[in-house]
Amino acid sequence: AKDAAAAAFYELDTAQRDLRISIETITAVDDSPAARRTAADFSALEGRIDQVSQDYITAVDAHDLDRDDLDAATASRARADLTRAKDALERTKADLDRFGQGLGALLEQAETRLARLAPAVERARQALLAASNALDAVRASGLRADDLAARLAALSPELTKLNQGAGQHGVQETLRRADDVLRKAEAVRGEAERLPERAAEIDKRLVSLRTRAQAITTRAAGVEPVLSELRRRYTAACWQDLQPVPAQAARDVAQAEEKLKEAQSAREEQRWPDATALLATVRALLNSTDEAVSAAGDRLRRLDEVSYDQQKEVERTRFAIRDAQRLAMAGRSTPDPRHARPLDDAVERLDRAIAGLEGRHPDWWHFLSETEAVRRTAGRVVQEIRDERGGGH
Repeated sequence: AKDAAAAAFYELDTAQRDLRISIETITAVDDSPAARRTAADFSALEGRIDQVSQDYITAVDAHDLDRDDLDAATASRARADLTRAKDALERTKADLDRFGQGLGALLEQAETRLARLAPAVERARQALLAASNALDAVRASGLRADDLAARLAALSPELTKLNQGAGQHGVQETLRRADDVLRKAEAVRGEAERLPERAAEIDKRLVSLRTRAQAITTRAAGVEPVLSELRRRYTAACWQDLQPVPAQAARDVAQAEEKLKEAQSAREEQRWPDATALLATVRALLNSTDEAVSAAGDRLRRLDEVSYDQQKEVERTRFAIRDAQRLAMAGRSTPDPRHARPLDDAVERLDRAIAGLEGRHPDWWHFLSETEAVRRTAGRVVQEIRDERGGGH
């Protein structure tokens, strides 16, 4: 009975030690409610193990079984106490085994995370090394990359913590830190490798925008003669809105050239984001100036065309209305009022625009604006009909 109880005690103690390692593995990497509940349940189970172990030790100490004068009654009591202790130890061992079998999923997840730990830390170290090498190569080419160097230097304390290991900072926190360092180091490396290309692109854009500014300045000089021609041949309503174009173009180009100088300084000081932002501003200024300068020439050309042959514009507009009307009637005996009404209004608007051309000095620009608006209305009705019929399918 004494040997059987001792064997039961040894088996429970061994099982408890093995299971404690599993629980410590889980709690080291998992802070979920399920993991915390498991740890609490194991703690309660250990309380029971302590109790039955103490009962076993008490039973052993209560009887000196090696005495020569051991009587039958004492031996019988000792056997009963030891058997009782053995049964309690075995029951507790069975409960411990069942508890251990229920740890499968949690333990597997924990072991997977632990297996990720060393490779994750190594990948982070390698990424830092690659970023440092990329930065050295960029600097050797004459680019400072101070902001990238500062970002890389900020990762140095994180590397120290990675080297201190999971024992000091916890597995979960170390995994998170390794992933964070990897992501940031790869970003620095990528930007460092792209930096020469970025510098070359900015240099190219500086030259291109400078050339474009000069070309617009040359073209802007031709706006005043165009305005003069418009004033001579057409009513004020046809050109009044273009009057400010030469002065505005001169102001915009001057501002663009000033911003180009600022962008050049930013490039020389290697302030890449500032240089990029300034070049975007220059491009926007030149785009709007280009459109304004082009508008004067386009206006004169269109007015000349329509004053020479208005019928072409009228026919083009009537065709757009008829096309919309045909579509509105397709498959119907009467058109939908939602489509018919705007088209009827468009016909009347076109008739009014044509009637407005009578007299010695017609407002050709108003006429062109009206025909364009009528075509837009017809186009909108066509789109609505197509959307509705497409939706019906």
